[in-house]
Amino acid sequence: MSEKTEARSGSAAFEAVKWLLVVGLVAAAVVGNGYFSEQPTLYRVVGVVAVALVAVFFALQTEQGKAFNQLRKDSMVELRKVVWPTRQETLQTTMIVLVFVVIVALLLFVLDWILGGLMSWVIG
Repeated sequence: MSEKTEARSGSAAFEAVKWLLVVGLVAAAVVGNGYFSEQPTLYRVVGVVAVALVAVFFALQTEQGKAFNQLRKDSMVELRKVVWPTRQETLQTTMIVLVFVVIVALLLFVLDWILGGLMSWVIG
């Protein structure tokens, strides 16, 4: 039992080191971008993107990163299962929504006109 606890604490410590490395890389990219502000923007962008890619690589090596990556893969599988509406279905649904919006707008206009007239009559 204690071996499992020691393995978990060692693993947790290693996870913390990975996250510290990620935070350090992001901080280095931010500070480096400011420090090299006199350099051309293209070079700074390339540097920040390169450091960001390395930070993402290390973040994906953590348990949370692996879980996130698995979620991303599962989402892509589910997205392929979606049955998208045809063009005709989309146009019909859009027309129904537009007609409903116009009807509600007209009802609100009439209600506002009636209530405005009543208020004018009451107030004088």
